[in-house]
Amino acid sequence: MKLKFAVAVMLGLVASVCFAGTTSDDTTFSFTTINVKTDTFTQLLGVNNSGVIAGYHGSGAAGHPNQGFTLIPPSSFTVENFPMSVQTQVIGINNAGLTDGFYIDNSGVNHGFIKTGSSYRNVDFPNATSVLTQLLGINDGGVEVGYWQNGAGTQFPFMLMGTTFTQLDSMLPANTSAQATGVNDSSEISGFYVDSSSVNHGFLLIKGVVTVLDFPEATFTQALGLNNLQEVVGTYMDAKGNTHGFLYDSKSKTYQSVNDPSGVDTTVVNGINDQGQIVGFYVDGSGNTDGFVGHIVRCVN
Repeated sequence: MKLKFAVAVMLGLVASVCFAGTTSDDTTFSFTTINVKTDTFTQLLGVNNSGVIAGYHGSGAAGHPNQGFTLIPPSSFTVENFPMSVQTQVIGINNAGLTDGFYIDNSGVNHGFIKTGSSYRNVDFPNATSVLTQLLGINDGGVEVGYWQNGAGTQFPFMLMGTTFTQLDSMLPANTSAQATGVNDSSEISGFYVDSSSVNHGFLLIKGVVTVLDFPEATFTQALGLNNLQEVVGTYMDAKGNTHGFLYDSKSKTYQSVNDPSGVDTTVVNGINDQGQIVGFYVDGSGNTDGFVGHIVRCVN
């Protein structure tokens, strides 16, 4: 099933950081806005190395639930909804085209799902106190990450290999809630946690060692995805309460603020592939949420 779409291309410069192994002082991002026509929000959430994107769209109106999709830019949308679900969000996608995310059933309960080819598999964390499961990332080995939530609203991050769940919150700094949001082919994991003061911090988990990610002078940081180069993307909030995307290079330990020119102060970066393609969304001047695809023009030696 094909969707109507609207695409606008904008170019912008975000400068100041050069990534590891490079010499220039400038990093340029080109941005393309992609929306499902007639809807008020489109979010692009994951991207594989072929540039195929996972996301969802909706209007927010009664009787018009969120619908998942995959997209080959700029215009080839394919609807992806868990069978008999009320709403679906597609979030993770790997290089074989396997996707994951979550759906909402007729009782309003969130369940994770994995889609392989045309086959869907339901995923629920096997815990008597679990009332919600969401899958947020998948690598090429089929390892997935996400979180489950109990009835009190506390969230617990996990990794899923086949049918084996590994809960991750004990590996993180002291936290009251946490999510695992992305996983690369080395099973390195991105995510975020909430501390006892209700402050959000991003994290990168590599072989049991945690790096806490706090964008400089930010009041709120969430890491939402990563690639095989240990580059992490996410969102942060500045002292004025404005929202920006970010790119973190774990090798050079440098942060780069990312703002779509049409959504400065409202940008979220949710996914990145190994080619430096990023995806996310922003809020435009009309109050609508617009998806975007960005591309890092890397510095050269």
